[in-house]
Amino acid sequence: MYIVSLVVNILVLIPVCASLLSNAAWVSDAYGPRTHARGILLSIYAAILVASVALLFIGDLRMTTALLAIQIFYKVTTPFTVGTTTNPVVLCNLAIAALHTVTLAS
Repeated sequence: MYIVSLVVNILVLIPVCASLLSNAAWVSDAYGPRTHARGILLSIYAAILVASVALLFIGDLRMTTALLAIQIFYKVTTPFTVGTTTNPVVLCNLAIAALHTVTLAS
């Protein structure tokens, strides 16, 4: 299951990071206008992407557990910090948090 969670991170974050970098049309609707905060978020997403790729090769279970646990926390808290559960990013975060929770529980 750890491999599944890391692969999902990679498959989701490659297009998300590319879209944030290119300021794709859907990005403003989902993340708001281009701001410093959105740039910081891109840096965080890129770090998670790089860590996920590295962990596929390193295979360190404790490091992978830590990455997934951090993701679960921030993804579960996004409905509260964003103030809605209708935003597509929030919904995606909750779905991925559920997957990572299953991974850690297995």
